[in-house]
Amino acid sequence: MSDDILNESELAALRALDTPTVCNALEITSPERRAVGFTTTPLVCPRPGLPPIVGYARTARMRAMTPALPDAVDRVAYYEYVAAGPDGAQSQIPRIVVIQDIDTSPGFGAFWGEVNSNIHKALGCPGVITNGSIRDIDDCAEGFQLLAGNIGPSHAHVHITDFGGDVMVNGMAVSSGDLIHADQHGAVIIPHAVARDVPAAAAQISAREAIILKACKAPGSSIVEVKAALAQAAEYH
Repeated sequence: MSDDILNESELAALRALDTPTVCNALEITSPERRAVGFTTTPLVCPRPGLPPIVGYARTARMRAMTPALPDAVDRVAYYEYVAAGPDGAQSQIPRIVVIQDIDTSPGFGAFWGEVNSNIHKALGCPGVITNGSIRDIDDCAEGFQLLAGNIGPSHAHVHITDFGGDVMVNGMAVSSGDLIHADQHGAVIIPHAVARDVPAAAAQISAREAIILKACKAPGSSIVEVKAALAQAAEYH
C-alpha cells in the first residue's frame, strides 16, 4: 500500500480537478470502470463553494434509531483508526471518512455536526461522505466538506456499529484505503494503479473540449463550425 500512496504534489494535481473531470479522465485510464466506482444518487452539499477534496477512505457504519448495545464500538477506537491513515501509522496523509448509515431510515440522527467535523479535521480529514444526515452547518469546522444524504436537527441515538470494512454510500462501494475524489457533484474512487495518470488524461480531454467550446462560442457559429470542431477534436492526439 505504501508504494501507492501519493505525495503532496500528486495529491495537489488531483485537487486541481473537479470530480466530473476526474470521472472523464478515468474513462481513458480505466475504461472498465466507466459505469462503476462513483456516487449515483444526489448528495446534499451545503458548502458547494469549497474546493475538491482528495484523500484515502476511512470507512465506518453507524445507526441512530435505537440505542447502542452494551458491546458497542468504542468511539475512541474509531477515532484511532481514522487517525492512523492508510499506511497504518499516525499520518498527515489526507483521509476522507465514508460512513454508511445502516438504519432503515438513513439520516434519522446525525453523526456529523460541529464537534465531529472539528475532531475529524484535527485528525487530518478534509471532509466526509455519508448517506446519513448532517447538522450544525454554520458551526462545522471551517473548510470541512460535507456530502450527505440529508440535513437534520438531532443526533438521536447515533453510534458507530463497526469500522474499517466495506461500505456502500449512494451507489458507491468503498473499501478502507480507497483513494477518493469528491466535490459538490459527488464522489469517485480513483484506482491506485492509475492515480498518477489522471491529471494528464484530464488535460488531454480538456484540450479536446476546448476546440469544441471555442467553435461554439465564436460569433456567428453554426452547425458548419460545430461539425468542423467535432472532427478536429476527434483527430486531436
